[in-house]
Amino acid sequence: MPPRRKRRKYDSTGRKASADRTRHAILDAAHRLFVSRGYEATSMAGIAAEAGVATDTVYAAAGRKPALMRLLLERAISGGDDPVPAGERDYVRAIQAEKAPARKLAIYAAAIRTIHGRLAPLVRSVQGAASVHPEVARAWKEISERRARNMRLFVAHLAATGALRASLDPNEAADVVWATNSPELYLLLVGERGWTPERYEAWLARVWERLLLP
Repeated sequence: MPPRRKRRKYDSTGRKASADRTRHAILDAAHRLFVSRGYEATSMAGIAAEAGVATDTVYAAAGRKPALMRLLLERAISGGDDPVPAGERDYVRAIQAEKAPARKLAIYAAAIRTIHGRLAPLVRSVQGAASVHPEVARAWKEISERRARNMRLFVAHLAATGALRASLDPNEAADVVWATNSPELYLLLVGERGWTPERYEAWLARVWERLLLP
């Protein structure tokens, strides 16, 4: 009998790495076009051409255009192609480990400045699309509400560690943090008033220190 041929081992690792690279290229291309052209003027075919892939590949890797925008928003918040739960982010762990209240606020302000450097340009595109695309409006509303819940967790942490001013209502304090670290305010100060991101970070830490700490 002739010798049996050995089957080639299926390389799932290599295929996944290739798929991840393709998805990364698609997200990068979509980000560039959404920021430069706006949501409405950006087509899926245009994103495919920018990424150097077929249009069907864009749909397979990221879904329809509203889903793609949501992926980009989540990537800007997490700092990676895959969403990272808030409690698992490095800066959250650093805040929880830090003992000095003012340093907690400074760590958070630095993280917000970095996040908004990625997120704020996309927010302009979202603002332009939300009034005519309900799926985009819904995605942004859900992210905004999640931010509000995370702010309540942050304020609860400050209170539990004795870092929150006793006279403050926790819900009001959480709303203040939510409003002052919003990407919309970042766009106003950095995008329209010409502040540097570093100035915004230092200002945010000072404001929180004056408003929240004993």
